[in-house]
Amino acid sequence: MILCLLLALATIALYNAVTHAPFLNYDDPAYVRDNLHVRAGITWNTISWAFRTTELSDWKPITWLSHALDCQMFGLNPSGPHIVNVLFHALNAVLLFLILQSATGFTWRSLMVASLFALHPINVESVAWIAERKNVLSMFFFLLALAAYGWYARKGGVWRYLAVTVAYALGLMAKAQVITFPFALLLLDYWPLYRIGSGDEPRDGISEGTAESKPQSPAWSLIVEKLPWIGLSAASAVITLKAEADATELKLPFWAHVGNAIVSYVKYLEKAIWPANLALVYPHPELSLSRVAVALSALLLILLTVLVVIGYRRRPIFVGWFWFLGTLVPMIGLVQIGVHAMADRYAYIPFMGIFVIVCWGCAELANAWRVPRSALAAASGLLLLLLAFGLHRQVSFWTDNLTIWSHALEITEGNYIAEDNVATALIDEGRLEEAIPYLRRAHMLNPDDPLSTTNLATFDQMRGNYRAAIDGYANVIRNTTVPFMLANARVNSGYAHYSLKEYDSARLDFEGALHAQPQNWSAYRGLGLVAQRAGDVPKAAEEYRISVQLLPSPVGYLLLAQALERSGQADRAHAAEAAAAQMSRDFNDDVATVRQLLSN
Repeated sequence: MILCLLLALATIALYNAVTHAPFLNYDDPAYVRDNLHVRAGITWNTISWAFRTTELSDWKPITWLSHALDCQMFGLNPSGPHIVNVLFHALNAVLLFLILQSATGFTWRSLMVASLFALHPINVESVAWIAERKNVLSMFFFLLALAAYGWYARKGGVWRYLAVTVAYALGLMAKAQVITFPFALLLLDYWPLYRIGSGDEPRDGISEGTAESKPQSPAWSLIVEKLPWIGLSAASAVITLKAEADATELKLPFWAHVGNAIVSYVKYLEKAIWPANLALVYPHPELSLSRVAVALSALLLILLTVLVVIGYRRRPIFVGWFWFLGTLVPMIGLVQIGVHAMADRYAYIPFMGIFVIVCWGCAELANAWRVPRSALAAASGLLLLLLAFGLHRQVSFWTDNLTIWSHALEITEGNYIAEDNVATALIDEGRLEEAIPYLRRAHMLNPDDPLSTTNLATFDQMRGNYRAAIDGYANVIRNTTVPFMLANARVNSGYAHYSLKEYDSARLDFEGALHAQPQNWSAYRGLGLVAQRAGDVPKAAEEYRISVQLLPSPVGYLLLAQALERSGQADRAHAAEAAAAQMSRDFNDDVATVRQLLSN
């Protein structure tokens, strides 16, 4: 209990700075800040939506509900979800320690594995990024399922089997990355559970810290035992592939995916050993991937695998290596999602295997070379101090959006996503002119990039260049299938048409935005403006009412108030105006905005 407490406190202390970070301007708005379902908190509508939606290219109802619970508890204060992420990471480290210690009997090796997991800088992305709640949450249920499986393997029973199944199903509903769970269980059957293999195999210190023998089972029976879990994995794979069918913007030949996967495996190994130059996005090399790099990486992976197989009786090394290779398969890029070559967050589960190899392998070498325990303890302490320093440094980049994306630009090349998000951070700070060069570089790197094209068009719109803005939005609409991107481009295009007094075109754009994103409050406001311009004030009032219901705002309530006033509903108009006054920080400025909108 003391070791668990120390492990948790060290993790929380080193990640404390994360709790002061803002929402990241990449994915966090779609997951939390601008997601109306999530912002509503835990309601029946939110629960129903969470289990039905495949928004953001995945099915993850448990993750959506956890974000909704955050909003119910903390509102839109980012410190709340940051704290929850840190607590989940600390809890995951403690669970990993307890599972390993219980299964192997080795306390210090298990503690070292859990400490490496807790402090390795590559895991900062999974913890510091609010949108990656799915990572720490799915890992939590994954570890619970592993603990339940150890319980079931020792004692059997339907209820213990059911506990494994429920925990695994919850993990899949948090994030499909745990889909390799049945494969991981077969590895655990080999070590440390010893349910596979001949009963007379030696169990030296590298394998087991207890002398307790475990019952052996035929391999086929262990596979049959896992068929229901394999079925859950297959169902999750089908749902995920269907949800992600149109998510990627990269259309590459299969050999490019395979080549990048091979090189990425080696890069992950490199980052496990030397966790420097960690970026939020690593651009995909696409067809420029070096064949020499692919060949050398493949040769290294084959050589390491052959050595591990030859020494298969050193079970922790065997299990650790194939754990790393196998659990990384769903994220390695054979099926391309997004535009990145690899991602730090994908190492969250696979690196557990690397940490086992390091800790058990070093302990065995220390025993063979008769290294004093004090020297081994000192070396372990020094390693953890170095990792803690690296973790502290990596956490420091997450203080604000401009810092994290500027760091990504410094350590990567051709990163149009980082260019986009540096520009967005500058725009949020009101530094519009400084943002333009970043947007232009992003557009040059990827002319079809929807974010830079949208931002450049928005800049034209702000300057009154409405035709140029409309052309830019049209380019976005042609080149993206992402719903919120389509809706944003449609809405902005609608307001540009509205400013040009092209009301029919504006209405079509607003309706198109609602087709892409049915609960877009801005599109409803636009439809209200168009209806009011056409003289249909009751319809305008209804559109304004839906808009403020989706996202209350002073301008929205003022538009509703004047429409209700013109419809002869004075009491409701006064109530709407009072709501606007209560919310407004500058009432006169909001009134001026409404007058400008109605004057077009």
